[in-house]
Amino acid sequence: MLHYEIILYWSQETRAFIVEVPELPGCIADGETYQQALENVEIMMQEWIETAQELGREIPTPKIRSILT
Repeated sequence: MLHYEIILYWSQETRAFIVEVPELPGCIADGETYQQALENVEIMMQEWIETAQELGREIPTPKIRSILT
């Protein structure tokens, strides 16, 4: 399971939902619906991590955020 923060927003310009993963530079996906965008970003995060592993690059540790603070 991937535990990275995501940012999901509607882009009027592209008429699609956009999802960015700030902790994984360049990891971004889109979709016609927000569900589709979330499904697509899960695939992109996995591919980002696999590529980083293949290249021997460091994989960021997910930030922990608490709603109780």
